Amino acid sequence: MVRLFAVLCVIFLMSGAAWAQDRATLLADSLEIVGGDRLVASGHVEVFYQGQHLTASGLIYDATTNQLILSGPIRVEDGNGNYILADGAVLSGDLREGILTSARLVLSNRLQLSAAEIRRSEAGRYTGLVQVVASSCKICAGSSVPLWEIRAQSVLHDADEQQLYFTGAQLRFYGVPVFYAPRLRLPDPTLDRASGFLVPRLSSSSSQGFGIRLPYFLTLGPSRDLTMTPFLTTKGGRTVELQYREALRTGSYTLTGAVSDDRLTTGSLRGYLKGEGQFSLPLGFTAEATGVVVSDAYYLSDYGISDADRLQSQISATRTRRNEHIDAQFIGFQSLRSGEGDGSLPTAVADLVFHRRFSGGPLGGQSGILLEAHSHYRPSDLVTDTNGDGVADGRDLARLSFTGDWRRNWTLPNGLLVGTMAEVYADYYDIAQDATFGGRHWRTHGVWATELRWPLTKTGANGASQMIEPVLQLVLAPSVDTSIPNEDSTLVEFDEGNLFDLNRFPGTDGKEAGVHLNMGANYLFQSGSGWSMGTTVGRVLRVADLNQFSEASGLSGITSDWLIGMSVLDENGLSFQSRMLLNNGLDPTKSEVRLNLARFTYDLALGVSDMAADPAENRDTDLRELVFDGGFDLDGNWTASGDARYDLLTNTTTSAGLGLAFVNECINVDLSVSRRFTSSTSVRSATDFGLTIELLGFGSGAPGPERQCRR
Repeated sequence: MVRLFAVLCVIFLMSGAAWAQDRATLLADSLEIVGGDRLVASGHVEVFYQGQHLTASGLIYDATTNQLILSGPIRVEDGNGNYILADGAVLSGDLREGILTSARLVLSNRLQLSAAEIRRSEAGRYTGLVQVVASSCKICAGSSVPLWEIRAQSVLHDADEQQLYFTGAQLRFYGVPVFYAPRLRLPDPTLDRASGFLVPRLSSSSSQGFGIRLPYFLTLGPSRDLTMTPFLTTKGGRTVELQYREALRTGSYTLTGAVSDDRLTTGSLRGYLKGEGQFSLPLGFTAEATGVVVSDAYYLSDYGISDADRLQSQISATRTRRNEHIDAQFIGFQSLRSGEGDGSLPTAVADLVFHRRFSGGPLGGQSGILLEAHSHYRPSDLVTDTNGDGVADGRDLARLSFTGDWRRNWTLPNGLLVGTMAEVYADYYDIAQDATFGGRHWRTHGVWATELRWPLTKTGANGASQMIEPVLQLVLAPSVDTSIPNEDSTLVEFDEGNLFDLNRFPGTDGKEAGVHLNMGANYLFQSGSGWSMGTTVGRVLRVADLNQFSEASGLSGITSDWLIGMSVLDENGLSFQSRMLLNNGLDPTKSEVRLNLARFTYDLALGVSDMAADPAENRDTDLRELVFDGGFDLDGNWTASGDARYDLLTNTTTSAGLGLAFVNECINVDLSVSRRFTSSTSVRSATDFGLTIELLGFGSGAPGPERQCRR
């Protein structure tokens, strides 16, 4: 049969109809006008009207009542990813009101609500469903039962509020009822945020017993919200967790905290408060703020918030441009370590940094200046060291520092690179409440170096390339004023990044002195097939040992340890990193190895660390540790993860964890178990279990991969 095309707005008999006002379009195999006021269409009927799309096998339009009588199968799409399927329907002329029988409502192509009858009213805002089965799960052939479903006497969908209201709701898993609610409100899949209960979280731990968290999310306008989470445990724990978020025109901030009444400690209520935010300031500056306070040393670890034993609060303002960096910050510390009182710690620290780089000038090359202001304050007023940490308990310090540097390189005809560089320092210290170092001190220091590099390259016929670069760097620096205490450079790491630095101390208080030779070589191989390998070998030779570095740093003595660093990167996801320090007998003194393997279905990481004891680095015993973590994609929906930390010296596991997750188009289940075997002054040993079950299809959360039906 010939397919006809008609524009209904030209039908003058329907001059009062809604269709005639907005130019509806009709496609059908057959079109007939009966009695002057009825339009009958049959055979592959399609209607396009105000962004909506209707398909049916037959249509009768009555102009006197402005109604459509449709015969199925019927499909009504609203243009926003929502549609209704039905066997029969009587709708208004604009398709927004009426009754559909044996119908199914699909929201955002995700959530399906099957009903005996669907009624649309108030211009399509409300959709009422009777005898409803709702689910977002795929149903495989041979089974009529979804993974989960909500059966209800009725459901009302409010399109404006983007909410679903259930009456007599019963949640079922594989057809088995597990939960009943006389009234239930859930967001539809198009809603980003709305007040209401969030997904409950179940947990179990050896210290608190079985517990349940039931978060409630409260919107406070378009830019603010509050999440309140009661947490109850079977061992008498009662907690209220709070999170407040607000977005401003120039930034945002978050306040997180909790108050607990439990049996883990004796005394009053326990809790913590943390705030963090980021803000834009004039002149291109950015401000950041973080702050945290806690009632006792164990609270954060008892509730799985953090294992930190020193808390840091900070306010900073920064600006970074191409050749300039400015950073101002104020930092506060709170110690959770037993026997380490805040009175002898620098609990308040202030820093200001201005760094500027220059190119060219009368000397050519690259140069820069660095201006720093620093101060820290200890609450104690004692001028001597009573706790044995090597620092006067009440030492307060203020410092102004200037650093200038210059470098220039020349390339000789044979490819040899010759460089010369220099740095000068000037520092002013004002030290109070210290019987040894108290007073005002000026210090100037300088260093000069010359450097030879000879990069040699070779390219093979198969596209592979090699580069080897021997480096010699002669450094001349005078002795350092020992009347300045060293507080910010006590931990020195000898690695590939500072092998050719003029000063290997990380802070300002320490200055590397003496005549020494930095020597080494870099090697890089890149294959034509995509894998590469890089190696760095080097050491430091000194004219005299000035006792500047600790034994474990690898830099002590006239000859430093040998530094060997290696990295391998494979095109198939394999990466290997290794760093090792070897003494003159080529025995390892410090080593670290990391192996990563990232493939399509799994990701594995293995690390081994071995470090000798060094009181100067706050390490009283040797450290030899194995660390493992990994993730596995079992079949697209199931994923597993695991991590462990093992002490190779005591042959004991210090911590371990396992996780198993299942996610598909309609559900997300996350199960975890972790065990902390060791304890400290701020962390207790404990075993924790966690379980989260989230029904997908409500709210705007993204669904997981669709299940594959098994034959």
